[in-house]
Amino acid sequence: MAWFLGLGIGGIVVLALSLIFDGVLEGLFGGLLAGPFDGLLSLPVIAGFLSMFGFAGAIVHGATGLGTAAAVGVGLAAGTAAGAATWRFSRALMDDRTDPAPRREDLVGTAGSVVTPIPTDGYGEVLLQLAGHPVKLSARSAVPVARGAEIWVEASLSSTSVAVRPVER
Repeated sequence: MAWFLGLGIGGIVVLALSLIFDGVLEGLFGGLLAGPFDGLLSLPVIAGFLSMFGFAGAIVHGATGLGTAAAVGVGLAAGTAAGAATWRFSRALMDDRTDPAPRREDLVGTAGSVVTPIPTDGYGEVLLQLAGHPVKLSARSAVPVARGAEIWVEASLSSTSVAVRPVER
């Protein structure tokens, strides 16, 4: 039973080490398991297998009178299931794609309001919504625009400034 507990604890140690050294085994074996089996020899998968193999084997060996062979069999089955679940879960997390980050070109066509008045040949400030978040940017306009006026973004001049025109109703 001590061997099974040692394997279970060893799996937990490997899991802790995977926080620092994950990807080492994939790097050592190169593209050997690339494609559909990518990540199969990752440290979290090995840690899941070892932990479940050890602890399930210890439970079967200690709680039943089935013997070491049965404990190894149950441990292998439980370890394989835990390793496969860890592999599938990590692949699902790695394949998850997020929305692209907003770009400054996404501001063109956005409506907003003037926070600081915009003079004819100078900069003022406008408040816009970018990806659902309020953004305050410097703004230029061909005509003066008063504070509180509604504006429309015509162009993005830089990452912090836009060209606007007042909305006429």
